[in-house]
Amino acid sequence: MKLLALMKKEFHRFFHDPRLIVTMLLPGLLIFLLYTFIGEISYADEARSYKVYVAGNSAVVVGILEQTILERGDKVEWLPLENEEEARAAVEEGEATAILKFSENFDPLGEGGSVGIVYDRGSEDSLYFESIASAVLTGVGMRFSIVEETVKEDATVGAEFLSALLPMLIVCFIFSACMSVTLESVAGEKERGTLATILVTSAKRSHIALGKIIPLACISMLGALSSFLGVALSMPKLMGVSFGFLGGYSVWSYLLMLVLILSIVPLIVSAIAAVSALSRSVKEASAYTSVLMILVMVVSLVSGMLPSMGDWVCAIPVFGAVVAMQRVLEGGLYLWQSFLAVGVNLLFTALFVLLMTKLLSSERVMFGK
Repeated sequence: MKLLALMKKEFHRFFHDPRLIVTMLLPGLLIFLLYTFIGEISYADEARSYKVYVAGNSAVVVGILEQTILERGDKVEWLPLENEEEARAAVEEGEATAILKFSENFDPLGEGGSVGIVYDRGSEDSLYFESIASAVLTGVGMRFSIVEETVKEDATVGAEFLSALLPMLIVCFIFSACMSVTLESVAGEKERGTLATILVTSAKRSHIALGKIIPLACISMLGALSSFLGVALSMPKLMGVSFGFLGGYSVWSYLLMLVLILSIVPLIVSAIAAVSALSRSVKEASAYTSVLMILVMVVSLVSGMLPSMGDWVCAIPVFGAVVAMQRVLEGGLYLWQSFLAVGVNLLFTALFVLLMTKLLSSERVMFGK
């Protein structure tokens, strides 16, 4: 019951302070505006020309796809697929944009069939066509399967830029959101003496630690969700796709990104809480956590410039999640690496909770004795 009372106190403080609520929601808005603006500038009035090989008979889908492309001011040339190996070589060498392969029993309004999209992840035109085709096919029908295949695993320059900077930006916003709620809750109460009042009660030190970290992590997750929505909503414009929600990424990619983002929050909150417990004032705690934030920023940025790093980096807290996000944004689903990064973040969160409990039990740390 005392744990619930402590958690209720933290939630009450947050939801009755409009400034903190704005702080949580602002990151997502900033990400959305920034990346939408970048997308508008990057793809403004840019006409594209596609050369696509088609196998199978689906005049209806091809007609809808062609109409969509022409309405955008782009051009498309359809070629019959006679030799798939030569067509793949043409896509890989940049002489063709993509390959569409409709199965013999393909029926967009019927019961089955499949359509394959072969494209080059290293070509912006090819990647852009894949985004349009996926959006059109998804809108036409849901009873057939869409199979996507790349002739290259290399990401485009835009995807590399996105994968290098976006995770760093997200982590920075998350760190700022965690700081805004955690410093005042721990270092602020310690400085004012209200934390000492709680410590002299019969409440367990572990309950006090959890009573701080759990609600602060939940509150900070609002900021993380805001950042995630900002990314998801701005992705179509950023990738140059003016319609649809996914912007060239699968639903699983977004879900994996969300899990990685949320796993970082409790770790950062518990780390800041431990630093705040060691500090004598909010100003001192802010100075220490600012150094920690700069370190995280530098590591996040450098990781995007070192593509040759092995999977072992996913076992490093925070850094592993950043690397996993970068790889997802480059177009892959690195499941076990991502889950390893999440597990490591949760493990270190538990360690920081134990450290926080020890610090709260120390009279020398809490009262300067």
